[in-house]
Amino acid sequence: MKEQISSILVTGGAGYIGSILVPELLRAGYEVTVIDNFLYNQASLLDVCNFKTLTVVRGDARSENLIKKHILGKDFIIPLACLVGAPLCDKDPVNARTTNLEAVELLLKLRKPGQKIIFPNTNSGYGTGHGVSFCTEESTLNPVSLYGQLKVEAEKRLLDAGDAITLRLATVCGISPRMRLDLLVNDFVYRAVNDRFIVIFEANFKRNYIHIRDVARAFMHAMANFEIMKNSAFNVGLSDANLSKLELCEEIKRQLPDFVFMEASVGEDPDKRNYIISNEKIERTGFKPIVSIQDAIRELINGYQIIKRNTYSNI
Repeated sequence: MKEQISSILVTGGAGYIGSILVPELLRAGYEVTVIDNFLYNQASLLDVCNFKTLTVVRGDARSENLIKKHILGKDFIIPLACLVGAPLCDKDPVNARTTNLEAVELLLKLRKPGQKIIFPNTNSGYGTGHGVSFCTEESTLNPVSLYGQLKVEAEKRLLDAGDAITLRLATVCGISPRMRLDLLVNDFVYRAVNDRFIVIFEANFKRNYIHIRDVARAFMHAMANFEIMKNSAFNVGLSDANLSKLELCEEIKRQLPDFVFMEASVGEDPDKRNYIISNEKIERTGFKPIVSIQDAIRELINGYQIIKRNTYSNI
């Protein structure tokens, strides 16, 4: 049951996650202000511009004057504005720090008492070396990239400040109006559909996965259950989808039988993440994903009949 919450600020609300989350918030009856710089010239919120409860602001989430103006009166703040992924952060470390960490610190500086923040962290903070045991929210964080380091640092700032929930998202997959083809499942299925072939490096490295619509549901769940979840971190993923790259390819092949994949005998993946995740903590609050990895693959196969150009990336 929704509490009496009327107004939400979403920075980066026209991005991959925001393009799914913002329409869900609007359909649920919330007033939503989106701040986004539309870095990729995306048109991802055009289908909800008819909502009188939507305000779109083209601007930078790092602008103190802009945030000061639009944070007023908001019940919830959802900071999605982010340079996402290790490659992009390595390419532009200054912008990565100012966007992924300092913009979050700005929100903490400007928010008023009682304004609540729900923050998307990444479970990539668990790093390497956990491939045989479950990572819980109590496990040691060992981020292997600047991206992971900045997200972990931002999470600590938020939880120390209070009135915040952080969601440690598994590797997200699925179709969004602001599509991302560089995410692992999205990338592998794209290659399977278009190339029918892939070479896998470090094929037994495991990750956890979550569909983008379930990510949106997790934010809605955190809003509705804020008092019992506040000031804590939660892993958010499919508990039956702690899969190695090899196992993921096998799942794809079940739906695309002529897909061929092989493990490279030499070489390595620059992304060294290898872990399996426990999502029990958030499941105990009543949240459980509803989109399976098989359904995600099926959706992506359909989507890639439409998307034929590799323009949907962030690097």
